[in-house]
Amino acid sequence: MPVKPPRPRLPPLNALRAFEAAARLQSFAKAAAELGVTAGAVTQHIRQLEATLGFPLFRRMPQGVALTDAAREALPKLTRGFELLGQAVQTLRDAEPHRPLAIAALPCIAQLWLSPRLGRLQQAFPELQISVSAMEEPPDPLRDSHDLSLFYREAAAEPSAVQVGPDAILPVCAPALAARLAAPADLARETLLHDAVWRGDWARWLAAAAPEAKLDLARGPAFSLYSLALEAALSGSGVLMGRMSLVAPYLSAGRLAAPFRQAVPTADRLTLTPATLPGAHARRIEVMEWLAASADAAVQI
Repeated sequence: MPVKPPRPRLPPLNALRAFEAAARLQSFAKAAAELGVTAGAVTQHIRQLEATLGFPLFRRMPQGVALTDAAREALPKLTRGFELLGQAVQTLRDAEPHRPLAIAALPCIAQLWLSPRLGRLQQAFPELQISVSAMEEPPDPLRDSHDLSLFYREAAAEPSAVQVGPDAILPVCAPALAARLAAPADLARETLLHDAVWRGDWARWLAAAAPEAKLDLARGPAFSLYSLALEAALSGSGVLMGRMSLVAPYLSAGRLAAPFRQAVPTADRLTLTPATLPGAHARRIEVMEWLAASADAAVQI
């Protein structure tokens, strides 16, 4: 009677995930951002995997790291394996008829655009459960289970996507601070607030709306979260380059003021993209259309 040999013991899954992401992205830092951990954690996982296997997966060089031949050969199979795992998890979720509709959104969109609408969304779909995940990059449909994504994009990623807009940027601040700003040149006396990702927005606005103003754009704090920069502006700590899709309700409510009315259009727009893979939530298009329509309605802040 033949005896089936036991399956080989696999290395820790987190170590394999860290290696696959770092190898695919060719960067420990980018892998850390994708996995939501620190670069040090990725390094530790890869060292653990190398110790388990008994040989290196990366060649350490003065200018960085490079994959070994064995690692390069194994990468496509690992990538496909994690894609299959993601699809298997989605299959498990699809088996639950009343599962939540999963929304993936850029953190600032989740906090400042989506969150104020969730109460009314729940009233419109009282039987529907909603889950929201904040992500820095749009989800990979083969890896990340989601039904609807909300990100800024220059063009709709899918034919069924809906873009909310147009959008524009302009300086915003607390009303008391705005009262002492008569011209863009007066900004030289104020603290400029920066979003770390959109740090170039000040230069874009000045070039288009106030080229005569000479400002030190390196001055002022930068925030990793747009919501933190917005809180600083609301408290009167400085002037923020506001994105109208996010700050319009604060302007309407009088909590922020726009001292200069020259708004500069942006190339990207808030885009709602439904998942297209089999098994995506059946009501995702309804929810997307409701959210798109809500952009034209006032949201109380």
